[in-house]
Amino acid sequence: MNIKTNKPNWKSKLHEIIYEADTPAGKLFDVVLLIFIIASIVLVMLESVTSINNKYSNFFNQAEWVITILFTLEYFARIISIKKPSEYIFSFYGVIDFLSTIPKYLAVFFVGGHALVALRALRLLRVFRILKLARFIGESNQLVKALKASRAKIAVFLFAVLIISIILGTVMYLIEGGQGSGFTSIPRSVYWAIVTLTTVGYGDIAPVTPLGQLIAAMIMIMGYGIIAIPTGIVTAEYVNSDTVHTSTQSCQYCSAEGHNDDANFCYECGHKLHNG
Repeated sequence: MNIKTNKPNWKSKLHEIIYEADTPAGKLFDVVLLIFIIASIVLVMLESVTSINNKYSNFFNQAEWVITILFTLEYFARIISIKKPSEYIFSFYGVIDFLSTIPKYLAVFFVGGHALVALRALRLLRVFRILKLARFIGESNQLVKALKASRAKIAVFLFAVLIISIILGTVMYLIEGGQGSGFTSIPRSVYWAIVTLTTVGYGDIAPVTPLGQLIAAMIMIMGYGIIAIPTGIVTAEYVNSDTVHTSTQSCQYCSAEGHNDDANFCYECGHKLHNG
Protein backbone atom coordinates (compact mmCIF):
# COMPACT_ATOMS: atom_id res chain seq x y z
CA MET A 1 0.00 0.00 0.00
CA ASN A 2 1.45 3.34 -1.06
CA ILE A 3 1.20 6.12 1.43
CA LYS A 4 1.08 9.57 -0.14
CA THR A 5 3.00 12.14 1.84
CA ASN A 6 2.57 15.88 1.89
CA LYS A 7 6.29 16.48 1.79
CA PRO A 8 6.95 19.28 -0.70
CA ASN A 9 9.15 18.51 -3.69
CA TRP A 10 12.18 20.54 -4.72
CA LYS A 11 10.13 22.79 -7.01
CA SER A 12 7.84 23.71 -4.15
CA LYS A 13 10.82 24.49 -1.94
CA LEU A 14 12.41 26.55 -4.71
CA HIS A 15 9.14 28.42 -5.24
CA GLU A 16 8.86 29.17 -1.53
CA ILE A 17 12.40 30.56 -1.43
CA ILE A 18 12.15 32.67 -4.59
CA TYR A 19 8.60 33.99 -4.46
CA GLU A 20 8.02 34.26 -0.71
CA ALA A 21 9.75 35.87 2.24
CA ASP A 22 8.07 34.20 5.21
CA THR A 23 10.94 31.77 5.74
CA PRO A 24 14.59 32.44 6.67
CA ALA A 25 15.71 31.12 3.27
CA GLY A 26 13.21 33.35 1.47
CA LYS A 27 14.32 36.41 3.42
CA LEU A 28 17.97 35.65 2.71
CA PHE A 29 17.24 35.26 -1.00
CA ASP A 30 15.44 38.62 -1.09
CA VAL A 31 18.28 40.36 0.76
CA VAL A 32 20.92 38.93 -1.60
CA LEU A 33 18.78 39.81 -4.63
CA LEU A 34 18.28 43.33 -3.32
CA ILE A 35 22.04 43.79 -2.90
CA PHE A 36 22.73 42.67 -6.48
CA ILE A 37 19.97 44.88 -7.88
CA ILE A 38 21.38 47.94 -6.13
CA ALA A 39 24.91 47.00 -7.19
CA SER A 40 23.82 46.67 -10.83
CA ILE A 41 22.12 50.05 -10.74
CA VAL A 42 25.23 51.67 -9.26
CA LEU A 43 27.34 50.06 -12.00
CA VAL A 44 25.07 51.44 -14.72
CA MET A 45 25.30 54.93 -13.22
CA LEU A 46 29.09 54.85 -12.80
CA GLU A 47 29.56 53.41 -16.28
CA SER A 48 27.85 56.46 -17.75
CA VAL A 49 30.59 58.71 -16.28
CA THR A 50 33.27 58.82 -18.97
CA SER A 51 36.25 59.45 -16.68
CA ILE A 52 35.31 56.58 -14.35
CA ASN A 53 34.41 54.20 -17.17
CA ASN A 54 37.74 54.78 -18.94
CA LYS A 55 39.61 53.83 -15.79
CA TYR A 56 37.53 50.88 -14.61
CA SER A 57 35.93 49.61 -17.81
CA ASN A 58 37.32 46.09 -17.40
CA PHE A 59 36.02 45.83 -13.85
CA PHE A 60 32.60 47.12 -14.90
CA ASN A 61 32.45 44.58 -17.72
CA GLN A 62 33.39 41.64 -15.48
CA ALA A 63 31.05 42.71 -12.70
CA GLU A 64 28.21 43.18 -15.16
CA TRP A 65 28.73 39.68 -16.53
CA VAL A 66 28.59 38.21 -13.03
CA ILE A 67 25.40 40.08 -12.20
CA THR A 68 23.82 39.25 -15.58
CA ILE A 69 24.52 35.53 -15.15
CA LEU A 70 23.07 35.57 -11.62
CA PHE A 71 19.94 37.37 -12.83
CA THR A 72 19.66 34.89 -15.69
CA LEU A 73 19.75 31.99 -13.23
CA GLU A 74 17.14 33.75 -11.11
CA TYR A 75 14.94 34.28 -14.19
CA PHE A 76 15.01 30.60 -15.17
CA ALA A 77 14.57 29.51 -11.54
CA ARG A 78 11.36 31.56 -11.37
CA ILE A 79 10.12 29.88 -14.55
CA ILE A 80 10.99 26.37 -13.38
CA SER A 81 9.44 26.72 -9.92
CA ILE A 82 5.88 27.53 -11.03
CA LYS A 83 3.29 25.31 -12.68
CA LYS A 84 2.38 27.82 -15.38
CA PRO A 85 5.59 29.55 -16.57
CA SER A 86 3.65 31.86 -18.89
CA GLU A 87 2.03 33.50 -15.85
CA TYR A 88 5.46 34.81 -14.85
CA ILE A 89 7.02 35.29 -18.30
CA PHE A 90 4.28 37.65 -19.48
CA SER A 91 3.71 39.32 -16.11
CA PHE A 92 4.96 42.81 -15.32
CA TYR A 93 7.94 41.59 -13.30
CA GLY A 94 8.67 38.84 -15.82
CA VAL A 95 8.98 41.37 -18.65
CA ILE A 96 11.10 43.66 -16.47
CA ASP A 97 13.40 40.78 -15.51
CA PHE A 98 13.80 39.84 -19.18
CA LEU A 99 14.47 43.40 -20.36
CA SER A 100 17.03 43.96 -17.61
CA THR A 101 18.92 40.78 -18.48
CA ILE A 102 19.16 40.63 -22.29
CA PRO A 103 21.27 43.78 -23.04
CA LYS A 104 24.53 42.12 -22.03
CA TYR A 105 23.85 39.13 -24.26
CA LEU A 106 22.80 41.35 -27.16
CA ALA A 107 26.12 43.18 -26.84
CA VAL A 108 27.90 39.89 -27.63
CA PHE A 109 26.03 39.30 -30.87
CA PHE A 110 26.08 42.91 -32.08
CA VAL A 111 29.70 43.87 -31.40
CA GLY A 112 31.32 46.11 -34.00
CA GLY A 113 29.82 47.70 -37.05
CA HIS A 114 29.14 51.41 -37.24
CA ALA A 115 25.59 50.72 -38.41
CA LEU A 116 24.84 49.03 -35.09
CA VAL A 117 26.14 51.79 -32.85
CA ALA A 118 22.58 52.71 -31.91
CA LEU A 119 22.17 49.29 -30.30
CA ARG A 120 24.45 50.46 -27.52
CA ALA A 121 21.39 52.21 -26.14
CA LEU A 122 20.04 48.77 -25.26
CA ARG A 123 22.55 48.71 -22.42
CA LEU A 124 20.40 51.34 -20.75
CA LEU A 125 17.67 48.73 -20.43
CA ARG A 126 19.59 47.52 -17.40
CA VAL A 127 18.09 50.43 -15.52
CA PHE A 128 14.84 48.44 -15.54
CA ARG A 129 16.35 46.47 -12.69
CA ILE A 130 15.39 49.33 -10.41
CA LEU A 131 11.76 48.32 -10.96
CA LYS A 132 12.55 44.97 -9.38
CA LEU A 133 12.89 46.88 -6.11
CA ALA A 134 9.10 47.22 -6.02
CA ARG A 135 8.94 43.60 -4.88
CA PHE A 136 10.42 44.63 -1.55
CA ILE A 137 7.93 47.42 -0.79
CA GLY A 138 4.92 45.70 0.77
CA GLU A 139 3.05 48.90 1.64
CA SER A 140 3.08 49.96 -2.01
CA ASN A 141 -0.03 47.85 -2.61
CA GLN A 142 -2.07 49.94 -0.18
CA LEU A 143 -0.73 53.14 -1.72
CA VAL A 144 -1.68 51.95 -5.22
CA LYS A 145 -5.19 51.18 -4.00
CA ALA A 146 -5.45 54.68 -2.51
CA LEU A 147 -4.31 56.23 -5.79
CA LYS A 148 -6.83 54.20 -7.77
CA ALA A 149 -9.65 55.13 -5.38
CA SER A 150 -8.83 58.84 -5.67
CA ARG A 151 -8.07 58.94 -9.42
CA ALA A 152 -11.46 60.52 -10.29
CA LYS A 153 -11.00 63.34 -7.77
CA ILE A 154 -7.43 63.94 -8.89
CA ALA A 155 -8.51 64.01 -12.55
CA VAL A 156 -11.15 66.67 -11.78
CA PHE A 157 -8.59 68.64 -9.79
CA LEU A 158 -6.02 68.54 -12.63
CA PHE A 159 -8.67 69.63 -15.11
CA ALA A 160 -9.54 72.58 -12.85
CA VAL A 161 -5.84 73.51 -12.60
CA LEU A 162 -5.57 73.40 -16.39
CA ILE A 163 -8.54 75.76 -16.74
CA ILE A 164 -7.07 78.13 -14.14
CA SER A 165 -3.71 78.10 -15.96
CA ILE A 166 -5.35 78.96 -19.29
CA ILE A 167 -7.32 81.84 -17.73
CA LEU A 168 -4.31 83.22 -15.84
CA GLY A 169 -2.06 82.82 -18.87
CA THR A 170 -4.52 84.73 -21.04
CA VAL A 171 -4.81 87.50 -18.43
CA MET A 172 -1.04 87.81 -18.19
CA TYR A 173 -0.77 87.97 -21.98
CA LEU A 174 -3.23 90.87 -22.03
CA ILE A 175 -1.29 92.68 -19.30
CA GLU A 176 2.32 91.87 -20.22
CA GLY A 177 2.04 91.42 -23.99
CA GLY A 178 4.16 93.93 -25.88
CA GLN A 179 6.19 94.85 -22.78
CA GLY A 180 9.24 92.82 -23.80
CA SER A 181 8.85 90.51 -20.80
CA GLY A 182 8.52 87.28 -22.78
CA PHE A 183 4.73 86.95 -22.87
CA THR A 184 4.70 86.82 -26.66
CA SER A 185 1.67 84.54 -27.08
CA ILE A 186 -1.13 82.95 -25.08
CA PRO A 187 0.42 79.42 -25.16
CA ARG A 188 3.72 80.84 -23.88
CA SER A 189 1.83 82.76 -21.19
CA VAL A 190 -0.05 79.59 -20.19
CA TYR A 191 3.33 77.85 -19.94
CA TRP A 192 4.48 80.59 -17.55
CA ALA A 193 1.28 80.22 -15.50
CA ILE A 194 1.83 76.47 -15.11
CA VAL A 195 5.48 76.93 -14.16
CA THR A 196 4.56 79.60 -11.61
CA LEU A 197 1.51 77.78 -10.26
CA THR A 198 3.57 74.66 -9.59
CA THR A 199 6.23 76.81 -7.83
CA VAL A 200 8.90 75.59 -10.28
CA GLY A 201 9.88 79.08 -11.41
CA TYR A 202 12.41 78.70 -14.24
CA GLY A 203 12.77 82.46 -14.54
CA ASP A 204 12.90 82.47 -18.34
CA ILE A 205 9.75 84.63 -18.38
CA ALA A 206 8.97 87.28 -15.76
CA PRO A 207 6.39 90.08 -15.54
CA VAL A 208 7.65 93.67 -15.56
CA THR A 209 4.49 95.67 -14.94
CA PRO A 210 3.26 96.29 -11.35
CA LEU A 211 -0.12 94.67 -12.09
CA GLY A 212 1.54 91.65 -13.68
CA GLN A 213 3.86 91.25 -10.69
CA LEU A 214 0.90 91.48 -8.32
CA ILE A 215 -0.95 88.73 -10.19
CA ALA A 216 2.25 86.65 -10.29
CA ALA A 217 2.60 86.96 -6.50
CA MET A 218 -1.00 85.80 -6.05
CA ILE A 219 -0.39 82.82 -8.34
CA MET A 220 2.72 81.85 -6.37
CA ILE A 221 0.79 81.87 -3.09
CA MET A 222 -2.06 79.93 -4.73
CA GLY A 223 0.46 77.36 -5.90
CA TYR A 224 1.29 76.22 -2.37
CA GLY A 225 -2.35 75.39 -1.75
CA ILE A 226 -2.77 73.62 -5.07
CA ILE A 227 0.21 71.36 -4.39
CA ALA A 228 -1.29 70.28 -1.06
CA ILE A 229 -4.69 69.28 -2.47
CA PRO A 230 -3.70 66.05 -4.31
CA THR A 231 -1.68 64.99 -1.27
CA GLY A 232 -4.71 65.48 0.95
CA ILE A 233 -6.96 63.53 -1.42
CA VAL A 234 -4.64 60.52 -1.57
CA THR A 235 -3.93 60.67 2.17
CA ALA A 236 -7.65 60.62 2.98
CA GLU A 237 -8.16 57.56 0.80
CA TYR A 238 -5.10 55.93 2.32
CA VAL A 239 -6.37 56.46 5.87
CA ASN A 240 -9.92 55.37 5.07
CA SER A 241 -8.84 52.22 3.26
CA ASP A 242 -9.29 48.99 5.16
CA THR A 243 -5.98 47.65 6.41
CA VAL A 244 -5.70 43.98 5.51
CA HIS A 245 -2.71 42.06 6.75
CA THR A 246 -1.24 40.13 3.86
CA SER A 247 1.64 37.72 3.69
CA THR A 248 4.18 37.06 0.96
CA GLN A 249 2.50 33.76 0.10
CA SER A 250 2.52 33.26 -3.66
CA CYS A 251 0.48 30.57 -5.41
CA GLN A 252 2.71 28.09 -7.20
CA TYR A 253 0.03 27.43 -9.82
CA CYS A 254 -1.22 30.88 -10.87
CA SER A 255 1.39 33.14 -9.19
CA ALA A 256 -1.32 35.15 -7.40
CA GLU A 257 -0.02 37.23 -4.49
CA GLY A 258 -1.48 39.31 -1.68
CA HIS A 259 -3.08 36.49 0.31
CA ASN A 260 -4.25 37.09 3.88
CA ASP A 261 -2.06 35.87 6.70
CA ASP A 262 -4.50 33.11 7.62
CA ALA A 263 -5.22 32.02 4.04
CA ASN A 264 -4.78 28.30 3.33
CA PHE A 265 -5.91 28.35 -0.30
CA CYS A 266 -5.32 30.68 -3.23
CA TYR A 267 -8.10 33.21 -3.73
CA GLU A 268 -7.55 33.06 -7.51
CA CYS A 269 -7.39 29.37 -8.41
CA GLY A 270 -8.18 27.60 -5.13
CA HIS A 271 -4.97 25.58 -4.88
CA LYS A 272 -3.43 24.96 -1.49
CA LEU A 273 -0.76 27.36 -0.31
CA HIS A 274 2.47 26.37 1.41
CA ASN A 275 1.24 27.37 4.84
CA GLY A 276 -1.99 25.43 4.48
